[in-house]
Amino acid sequence: QVQLVESGGGLVQAGGSLRLSCAASGRTSSISRMGWFRQTPGKEREIVATIAWGGGSPVIADSVKGRFTISRDDALVYLQMNSLKAEDTAAYYCAARFSGRSSYDSWGQGTQVTVSS
Repeated sequence: QVQLVESGGGLVQAGGSLRLSCAASGRTSSISRMGWFRQTPGKEREIVATIAWGGGSPVIADSVKGRFTISRDDALVYLQMNSLKAEDTAAYYCAARFSGRSSYDSWGQGTQVTVSS
């Protein structure tokens, strides 16, 4: 069992920055990859960035490439968001994928990011 808790969301003006954190606890040794996702009402959940639990092989979605970065430090996974735009407004979730699994099976409760234009 893995527990994920996100923090760092909030209200920011367009062009500003936020850093989201995801604290993982429990059986973290079973995690193979971590991801950040986002969702707005009425839209499908969108993958934003993923990173291997070892901290390597980051993958950034084209929609945020050049503005967002993902990193990991011990049991924390960060999403650094720069040059924020109004369309980045969403609930952001971190999730864990486990060894031998193809889907992200453990999810945090989410943190809201609102970008005012």
